[in-house]
Amino acid sequence: MKILTFSGKTPSEALKKAKMEIGDEGMLIETKEIQKKALGRDGLYEIVIGIDEDMIPATYGKNQKPLSKQKPLKKESKDVLYDISNAARQISEISQVVDDPLAKYMNPTSASSAQTQRSMAAIEPQELKEIKSEINKLTDKVKIIQNMFWDEKAPDLQQSIPPEFAEIYRLASQSGMNKEHLDMLMQITLEHMPLKMRENSATVKRYFQTILRKMVPIRRESAPEMGTKKVIMLVGPTGVGKTTSIAKLAARYSFLMEKKYKAGLVVLDTYRIGAVEQLMQYARMMKLGIETVVDPPEFSHALESLKYCDYILIDTMGSSPYDKNKIEKTYECLNANTTAYNVDVVLVMPSSIKYEDLKVTYENFSSLGIDTLMFTKLDETMGFGNIFSLAYETKKPISYFSVGQEVPEDLVTASSDFLVECLLHGFNRSKA
Repeated sequence: MKILTFSGKTPSEALKKAKMEIGDEGMLIETKEIQKKALGRDGLYEIVIGIDEDMIPATYGKNQKPLSKQKPLKKESKDVLYDISNAARQISEISQVVDDPLAKYMNPTSASSAQTQRSMAAIEPQELKEIKSEINKLTDKVKIIQNMFWDEKAPDLQQSIPPEFAEIYRLASQSGMNKEHLDMLMQITLEHMPLKMRENSATVKRYFQTILRKMVPIRRESAPEMGTKKVIMLVGPTGVGKTTSIAKLAARYSFLMEKKYKAGLVVLDTYRIGAVEQLMQYARMMKLGIETVVDPPEFSHALESLKYCDYILIDTMGSSPYDKNKIEKTYECLNANTTAYNVDVVLVMPSSIKYEDLKVTYENFSSLGIDTLMFTKLDETMGFGNIFSLAYETKKPISYFSVGQEVPEDLVTASSDFLVECLLHGFNRSKA
């Protein structure tokens, strides 16, 4: 006996297909509900038919390809994508043809014809509206099918992802977001998103963006209160751009805010002569006070020397996340602070490294008491999911983004809108 399966929107439809293929000779073994009927989605049923091989009609299975002519799975997928691309192109051409019936009204030669143009634009034929609506739906379906053919593993969720969600899952996965975080976000989206919004990929993406924005912790920039000052220390690995970021912050506080604040600089990075000279040059250009610290006991004295400033910015020695001796020296300076000033510790990291490396960096610098995060080199990477994952995992707010080398232009106050836009659509300097 040979076992055959047939599917349809209803059991009777599946049975009808079976009878058309093999006649009445088969025996119904089982009926299964594969997909429940829901709003905007048809049900799917499968029936299992048993039949003696001798009774199978000669016409059955003629449309199936012989094994020798079947292509490998990946090759088949490429062909499908190629056909889909052709379909999308044809849809675009159809859209242009649909607009042609009104073309004769779009080339007025007199005032009266201009009036005719306005009238015709206001009264669009109902049939044309319906055709355009169907084309838009078909275009979205083609886009959905394209995004279903991707090489990543399916998410480990309790329920399968609808086709409309394939695009955002692919984008977020390719952005470098941690898989556990992504699967959790998809689970939340699937559980709480209204069924009506699932009808097309655009509304799905907007809903997903809203959830992402709500889950990114942000520290909004605030000016020091009357009679107080802000002391900000930048720490992080070598080469992430701490010194340049210090200069950007100093210029921002001194010249770009509603009030021009007084800023001063403290340099702990005396091991790198080039870094000290670079910051000295910035201080001369902006006419800022600057102090250097060699030993931890000098740290408090340097802060007191700049007590006339509203902002005191501290540049520290860069070190490998695994070089605990250098991190310990920075900790000794913080521990030697006998002033009344609270030091806000900002961990500076490049956005161009993967999430696992960001996490290790955070863990090794966390002994300094990290208050906020700052990410640099956003213009040097294509993926931003790693930033989201670290902020979400550590619950530490992001305060600033550095998007280039220009001082002070390429410094952006952090916002969840900007990060999510980068994550799903890539970095765009015009939106920084």
